[in-house]
Amino acid sequence: MSPFSFHSGSGPILIDASASGPENSLDFRLILDTGATTSLIDRDVLIHLGYNPAAPSRRVDVTTGSSVERLPVFTLNRLTVFGKHRLAFPVVAHTLPRVGAGIMGLLGLDFLRGHRLEINFKSGLLSFE
Repeated sequence: MSPFSFHSGSGPILIDASASGPENSLDFRLILDTGATTSLIDRDVLIHLGYNPAAPSRRVDVTTGSSVERLPVFTLNRLTVFGKHRLAFPVVAHTLPRVGAGIMGLLGLDFLRGHRLEINFKSGLLSFE
């Protein structure tokens, strides 16, 4: 697979993503978070895709930097990152602080498992296969 470039000098690793739900599709950015076991998408994205925040498929306990929160889980019709599609992919919904333009969630280990991820900070290249 072709390498993806990222800014290796500072800040988080930003990943381009797209998702589809029952009503819409959307392109947005995620932060690569190898410390997160589960991927998380901003609640506003899920609403745009057509999910009802009052009717999650289930709820899970999520440990944040300051507390444990019980958060809703929604199953995306499709999540695409690094050119790889995941169908019926569950994500945790949470309202995120606006840390940058288009950053709407975290890409966690659940998407990465079963693949090879190589992050080269010297070259600023990431490969995923």
